[in-house]
Amino acid sequence: MSNVDTSKTTWDLSSLLSSDNDPTIEERKTRIENDSYAFINKWKDREDYLKDPKILKEALDEYNEWTLNSANASELGYYFGYRLCLDQSNTDLKAKEGQIEDFSQKISNDISFFTIRLAKIDAEAQHILLSSPEVAEYKHFLEYLFAEAKYVLTESEEKIMNLKSKTSYANWVNMVDEFLSKEEREVLNETGEKVTMGFEAMLALTMSQKKEVRDSVLVAINDILSKHSALAEIELNSVLENKKVNDEIRGFVRPDAARHLSDDVDTEVVDALVNAVTTRNDISQRFYTLKAKLLGIQKLRYDEKNISYGTVDKKYDFQQSVDLVYKVFEGLDPQFASIFKDFVENGQVDVYPKKGKTGGAFCSFGSTKLPILILLNHSDKLRDVLTLAHESGHGINHYLMGHAQKPLNAGSSLFTAECASTFMEDFVLEEILKDADDDLKFSILVQKLNDFASTIFRQIACYNFETDLHREYREKGYLSKEEIGKIFSKNMSAYLGDSVEMNPGTENWWIYWGHIRSYFYVYSYASGLLISKSMQNSVKQDHAFIEKVKGFLSAGSSDSPKNTFAKLGIDVTKKEFWEKGLNEIGTLLNETEALAKKLGKI
Repeated sequence: MSNVDTSKTTWDLSSLLSSDNDPTIEERKTRIENDSYAFINKWKDREDYLKDPKILKEALDEYNEWTLNSANASELGYYFGYRLCLDQSNTDLKAKEGQIEDFSQKISNDISFFTIRLAKIDAEAQHILLSSPEVAEYKHFLEYLFAEAKYVLTESEEKIMNLKSKTSYANWVNMVDEFLSKEEREVLNETGEKVTMGFEAMLALTMSQKKEVRDSVLVAINDILSKHSALAEIELNSVLENKKVNDEIRGFVRPDAARHLSDDVDTEVVDALVNAVTTRNDISQRFYTLKAKLLGIQKLRYDEKNISYGTVDKKYDFQQSVDLVYKVFEGLDPQFASIFKDFVENGQVDVYPKKGKTGGAFCSFGSTKLPILILLNHSDKLRDVLTLAHESGHGINHYLMGHAQKPLNAGSSLFTAECASTFMEDFVLEEILKDADDDLKFSILVQKLNDFASTIFRQIACYNFETDLHREYREKGYLSKEEIGKIFSKNMSAYLGDSVEMNPGTENWWIYWGHIRSYFYVYSYASGLLISKSMQNSVKQDHAFIEKVKGFLSAGSSDSPKNTFAKLGIDVTKKEFWEKGLNEIGTLLNETEALAKKLGKI
């Protein structure tokens, strides 16, 4: 008998609101508004909290409570944001979410004075406050604010920056996303039938092992991207201009500096990572050479780089997936299994794909009083088991830090965000490999190496693409779609190597890559995976190390990532640290190549 009841397969949002038309919505808005303006009116005309540690502690305690109970419209913003994930085309939901967003934005603007004034206090006062035992539990929160200080504008200017972000950035990006999401074409599906399919579904079919299917969707995808390329050119130049203006106003010299600051990570750390991965592109290039040989293709097309290889016939329905993940988590630490069980049994996992539902998978996290929600699109494949483990790893991370830290310290830097997820996912994969024969093991290893190539080398190639893109834009003032395509192709070719061809049309594939609109966050995929490999090795050598891992997962934003990792014996400022993880992937590639020869596949 299973240890976990999987009968609930949709989100239970009743702890937030009873329905989309819950009669208490206006009452809750009033409560949030009253709580917010009670804080605002108490502190907006005072300056004593900027000097006296005891008064500052009082203010921070109250701000902490506001963050817990009212920030981002609390349960209202959370409910409508995630209801929309399940019904994206529902215009009533869009309208209600927009109303809540406007309501929340006004409060956020009005309360922003608090952190802005804290950030602006002079160096001497900063030193006094940071040395005071009264505010010791908020020390890193203050350190972060003080680090931001030189880039923070006046209160009125910050309000303008917030208000213009929708028209100067979000509306542009959403426009391109929406246009692509509405596109449909008639293509061949896996059974050879002609069917009408949306853009996201066509992208998934580029992994098909059937050439006629890949050829069919390639024509359709290139047609869609070409259709919107002129519009996307204007859109991307607009958001690049907005970023340039924002950086100039705030005083950021490097385009990626704002990202590093927001992630609480030193630029030298990211530079060490990017440099280490870029100089080892030979690993991903060798992998794609192996993949082309396995498929009997002289050169893969760009759109074919993720073709699935081999046959992983074994199906994992949701119950089997849950049982497997539960078993692995329990072996790592019983608390991991208990948290995971609660996610599944309490209606915190939305499992199956359905019309109108957001594609892919994610794990949400609001304030520590709101439920952690996991979204899946489970289709009984091996990859779905790993996705369940991955997103549940995020959830366990959120749970542990939410219970160990105050709301102001319960954040997660992007630099660390992918560590827990890949840590859990890899242990589940190892469990699957235990019972695999050589053929199945080989297919899984090729899939895993494909994931490494995408997660590490592709994302760092994207980071380099962004770097070139912003530099070229700031030098020239405007980039044509052809120029953007050349920059894109150059950086993709760098990690793919000679065995992958940038075939005509793929110069436009930057258009749908939403990551480049989020500015330089893609490095976090590589950092999370490589750091998690280090933690995995430590646990394998000494299982007691799992307690240190739990300490890391509980730390939240109570200290900088660099200091948090230092407590685990990890120095992320050294290129050598990143090279060690990359060498492990190189070793795995060697083993896979040897197994391919043993099995007579190459």
